[in-house]
Amino acid sequence: MPENWANLGVDLHLDVGTSGVRKGLTDALREAVRGGRLAPGTRLPSSRSLAVDLGIARNTVADAYADLVAEGWLTARQGSGTRVAERSVPRPLAAPLPPRSSGPVTYNLLPGSPDLASFPRAEWLKAARRALAAAPNEALGYGDPRGRVELRTALADYLARARGVYADPDRIVVCSGFAHGLALVAKVLRERRVREVAVDSYGLDVHWDVLRSAGLRLPPLAFDLLGTRTEELAAMRPGAVLLTPAHQFPMGMPLSPGRRAEAVEWARRGGGLILEDDYDGEFRYDGQLVGALQSLDPDRVVYMGTASKSLAPGLRLGWMVLPGSLASPVAKAKGPEDWACGTLDQLTLAEFLTSGAYDRHVRGARLRYRRRRDQLVAAVRERAPEVTVSGIAAGLHAVLELPPGTEQSVLRGAAWQRLGVLGLSRFRHPDADLPARDAVVVGYGTPPDHAWAGALDALCGVLP
Repeated sequence: MPENWANLGVDLHLDVGTSGVRKGLTDALREAVRGGRLAPGTRLPSSRSLAVDLGIARNTVADAYADLVAEGWLTARQGSGTRVAERSVPRPLAAPLPPRSSGPVTYNLLPGSPDLASFPRAEWLKAARRALAAAPNEALGYGDPRGRVELRTALADYLARARGVYADPDRIVVCSGFAHGLALVAKVLRERRVREVAVDSYGLDVHWDVLRSAGLRLPPLAFDLLGTRTEELAAMRPGAVLLTPAHQFPMGMPLSPGRRAEAVEWARRGGGLILEDDYDGEFRYDGQLVGALQSLDPDRVVYMGTASKSLAPGLRLGWMVLPGSLASPVAKAKGPEDWACGTLDQLTLAEFLTSGAYDRHVRGARLRYRRRRDQLVAAVRERAPEVTVSGIAAGLHAVLELPPGTEQSVLRGAAWQRLGVLGLSRFRHPDADLPARDAVVVGYGTPPDHAWAGALDALCGVLP
């Protein structure tokens, strides 16, 4: 069998043009070398092989090679074949990178992420191997838009046990994170002629943007020292409300039993829907865990959780436990086939849950984050006594209440020290009627263990 270009393991596009086959081939090869597409030392195919690939006479290729050898572009040696000559060839310049608006942070205390260095790589790999070995062939196809049944079954058992959620695998839809799930629910709400979703006065603008993108208006609920005032829902009459009842983000308090009951009663009387974001419900440090609001009325609450805080946001795995009337419409909104969530990661998480590895990891992480919280509180009390730490009973972040008028100066000092923190004003709804409040929101879960002490020193150094 004659040698061909594919046998050399490379492909080369050559446009020989219309100015004659020999001249066109010579020009194309010369330009490929001049422009850097053929690097110095690259071995070219034999004249016979290239002639076969291009459908031209062998002598034409041999003549083109000879011309380029004479010009110094190629070299030809017995036993070594024809190669691109070693010479200085200008290469196209890469497009310049856009200038950075600011340098990278030295210490990342932004809320919203766990310690990624503590991800249980070895246990996850073991679970992935077991899951892949046991997976049927059909699991590697496009699959059910609700997600793999193995994961939905494992989630139903875990959520019932650990979070008090009433879950049936058929009512669970796996999604690629909270924002994805929220977008799916928002689409269904809009199709059902919902026009408004009430939200907290403090929250995440990325979630508000998801709802606005679906054409929904977002009136904010009033907020006081006890948290979100859900009694206002009856007068506002939105179609749904988005809450973080176990651990209000970012203020940190749980929704009181009375206000939980008020929210559920509003939903029952008016046919409203509660969207429950249980973003870090596993991490509670003082007293009993606060259970999910969904347990009060599974038919009026959409429960949403993710692996982003407990494991890692890069997994892009989340889940929704839906009322029976919404399970099919939300699955339909996701699409006829599951294109959003990788099957192998779903199977791995299912194995991770059923094997007990998830519980072990969460318990270990809970102890580690509690130690960090205690160290944060002690350091601030000692080195910045005018600052009060609040919202610390649960989660991976704390709110540092500052003296009036000092939030912006603290943020400027943090930026100068390349310390990643966010001001409380960053989380305030633009239409909320709230008193002035100076604070910073500090994520103590994010730094790896070796950087925690330095991050704490840097933080205390910029506090008033």
